[in-house]
Amino acid sequence: MNPDPGEHHPLIRVMALHALAYCERLFYLEEVEEIRIADASVYAGRKLHEELRQTDEDAGHLIAMELSSSSLGLVGKVDCLRRPDGYLVPYEHKRGRARRHGKAAMAWESDALQLTAYGMLLEEAMGTPVPEGRIRYHAENVTVHIPLDDAARNAVRAAIKRARELREAADRPSVSPNDRQCIRCSLAPICLPEEERVMSDPDWKPVRLFPADREVTTLHVTASDTHISRAGDTLKISTGHDHVITFPIQEVGAVILHGYPQITTQALHFCARNGVLVQWLSPAGQFVAGLAPDAGAVQRRLRQYRALSDPGLCLRLSRRLAVAKVEGALRYLLRMTRGSERPSPVIESTQTMRGSIKNMAHAEGIDGLRGYEGIAGRAYFGALPSLLHDTVPEEMRFSKRSRRPPQDRFNALLGFGYALLYQAVLQAITAVGLEPALGFFHSPRSSAHPLVLDLMELFRVPLGDMVVLGSVNRLQWDPVGDFSVGSGRVWLSPSGRKKTIELFERRLEETWKHPVVHYSLSYARLIELEVRLLEKEWTGKPGLFGRMRLR
Repeated sequence: MNPDPGEHHPLIRVMALHALAYCERLFYLEEVEEIRIADASVYAGRKLHEELRQTDEDAGHLIAMELSSSSLGLVGKVDCLRRPDGYLVPYEHKRGRARRHGKAAMAWESDALQLTAYGMLLEEAMGTPVPEGRIRYHAENVTVHIPLDDAARNAVRAAIKRARELREAADRPSVSPNDRQCIRCSLAPICLPEEERVMSDPDWKPVRLFPADREVTTLHVTASDTHISRAGDTLKISTGHDHVITFPIQEVGAVILHGYPQITTQALHFCARNGVLVQWLSPAGQFVAGLAPDAGAVQRRLRQYRALSDPGLCLRLSRRLAVAKVEGALRYLLRMTRGSERPSPVIESTQTMRGSIKNMAHAEGIDGLRGYEGIAGRAYFGALPSLLHDTVPEEMRFSKRSRRPPQDRFNALLGFGYALLYQAVLQAITAVGLEPALGFFHSPRSSAHPLVLDLMELFRVPLGDMVVLGSVNRLQWDPVGDFSVGSGRVWLSPSGRKKTIELFERRLEETWKHPVVHYSLSYARLIELEVRLLEKEWTGKPGLFGRMRLR
């Protein structure tokens, strides 16, 4: 007895065959890695089908029939079934236009493949031949007849075989050779096809398919008397007695709890199911714990583990990261002292940092890179006090870097700002689906995730140091009211934490033009872009990660 060909394979969605014919990488992202995004065109298609469903019900047509077959290995839901000439005809409704051959309207390959698969399922389920199917293209009000002949059926069988092969693969297929397809694809912000084409062709002028700004909000909850619960499809935040705010869950990307606000179990489940990151920070801003949704499909984790188990790749990424960090800090010092006589600490520090950059090119291991990066970091912080204006009060001045606990107000601001940066980077890593515990530069010596610490290095200056130093120079801080000073340590007060959060979130909304892909996007989106470009180092075209630089 021959085994059932579908016995050892999970059923393939007929819609997945449509994606496969359109682009193999789209199929892989949706069906293997289970990344699906419903964009405006998807919602418009659902609306069309709902309107047509009501019309067909009124006309007495059989509609929306669920079909599956273990022998074919398929499962799907056909749009509509009609009996125009005494036999069943599967119908598909499409919002767009038909393909044209001269003046003749024809079906697109992916549409015809989908319809044929439905016809084959229908034949098996009903036990009656299905000689044809029909596709209605509503943009032109044109109906195309599709014969279910041997060639069409063989195309479905070949597509099923290819779908099974891709399901067994650990690596993503290449991007589509047709760049026009990518413009209409909802998963282009995940795939980043234009960025890959830049690496293949330096003269390529990329179209920005990556969103320019974040589409969700980060909720920072600082008051200890705050209670967070679920109310329908919203998060309800209650503070004090009568002050209540609600946020639709689809508009929330992360909930950050500073100190001791309360959140219900139902709200935590709600966040987890909707991909919302929840983090707990201490009153001083130290990361305590986090609830992250599933960090991605098995394939993404396996690829990351396999890639970062390669010492050569880790060294190359670490070298690029360390150079990017030090060059960014060096450019910041030079920019801030341009047009005036540079103070001697800045001159000495920049010389040291240039020497570290040269030495990094010849470092034989990651430990050596860490050593040169540490030398450059000490030189950088040694020059930072020279960037403070003379009008800055003595209480807000900075002499040296101090941590755990910070020993002056400037270090308290830096520490809290870095904590906010940590959660923003972790949020981006979680959104991309990488494992934050698997890094390449930092050693796992604390509860902090190494990959988060790695990627933070690219953003410490633009999102941490520049924000703090600029606000201090603008005299935005109350040395008494915004800080809590104790014996040998300084923390931010509630008002100081609130100010820092506002400054950081405002900075995330500012736009910046990437020097390699040449399009502008907010810093919030830039963090996510760099995470996705890092993943490209082992899933597509390497070389774009760590190329951003301050101008």
